[in-house]
Amino acid sequence: MTCVAIGAMFSLAVFLEPMSAQTGWGRAGISGAMTIDFLVMGVAGFGWGAASDRYGPRIVVLAGAVLLGAGLVLASQATSLLGFQFAYGVVLGLAAGAFFAPMIATVTSWFDTGRGLAVSLVSAGMGVAPMTISPLAGWLVSHYDWRTAMATIGVMAWVLLIPAALLVRLPPAPAASEAEAPDTGPDMSLADALKSPQFLVLGATFFLCCAAHSGPIFHTMSYAMFCGISTMAAVSIYSLEGLAGLGGRLLLGVLADRVGVKQVLVAGLLVQAVAIAAYVFVSQLSGFYLLSVIFGTAYGGVMPLYAVLARDHFGQRIMGAVFGAATMLSSLGMAIGPLAGGWIFDAFNAYRWLYVGSGLVALAAVALALAFPPLRRAQAA
Repeated sequence: MTCVAIGAMFSLAVFLEPMSAQTGWGRAGISGAMTIDFLVMGVAGFGWGAASDRYGPRIVVLAGAVLLGAGLVLASQATSLLGFQFAYGVVLGLAAGAFFAPMIATVTSWFDTGRGLAVSLVSAGMGVAPMTISPLAGWLVSHYDWRTAMATIGVMAWVLLIPAALLVRLPPAPAASEAEAPDTGPDMSLADALKSPQFLVLGATFFLCCAAHSGPIFHTMSYAMFCGISTMAAVSIYSLEGLAGLGGRLLLGVLADRVGVKQVLVAGLLVQAVAIAAYVFVSQLSGFYLLSVIFGTAYGGVMPLYAVLARDHFGQRIMGAVFGAATMLSSLGMAIGPLAGGWIFDAFNAYRWLYVGSGLVALAAVALALAFPPLRRAQAA
């Protein structure tokens, strides 16, 4: 479900050039739809997460599935940039917010051991997305116009996600002996959790991490094509990055269970910062392939770790709302990159300063992650 939902949203990177050429809309304006996506997804994710805590995840993801297909179909028929930004930004963002936080919160309720790997496996759908939806979008665009391609993906989202949503459920209630001491975590209200130092550091790190990698993720295809690489080869770079992200999720998830979440998070963020900065020196396909593996492993691997930290520090009872709030902050970070990258290209006809700035923001995320309080201190408090 996360593969189709997040993959459909990120497929805008594939549509960027043909849309700009056919409609005359600027790259910054089209990329702005992705910025709106992340802003709306963040706010919606908090609301959807709280609704999932109260009403269960099934109704939440079912509503998201309906909205996702509707947003793509409406966007494919847009005749103005403003109309496209509303459909692809507002409607699609509202839909995407229904998947990540509620689904991650649901899987943490199923596992008491190996939680890092479990969350990583479920979030791997996001890593698979560039290997499935983006190549599909690339193939459709090469055979049909962008409107037909986008509408086709919207209909496919309905066909795949509506039945899948009906299969989502919470774990069975614990037996009487287990119910005496449920693993609910600290007895903390949502308001207290959102004001705690643990959440402030978690949310700020999540924000900076996503602000750093969102621009490079979204604009790597356009950057590669600007360097003279063909469209399908550029799509393969994007797909390889997603494949590496899948491997990174599994690798860092296992390491987090064995070594510790904080240590693995800091190491992953540091590798991400170095990889982003290195894109400044790349112009050949082989270099793009190498960096896509390193960068994809790093950014894909760290993303599920924030959910594990949230579950460990705040418990399951308010997990949906807490992680939804953290996701809202991360979405604000994700909203910066696509718009900034489009503005930088339109202003300088180059992407160099996007990667320089993103690398510095990534280093700031490393510094902040080092300040995350140990779990024992948080529980004692």
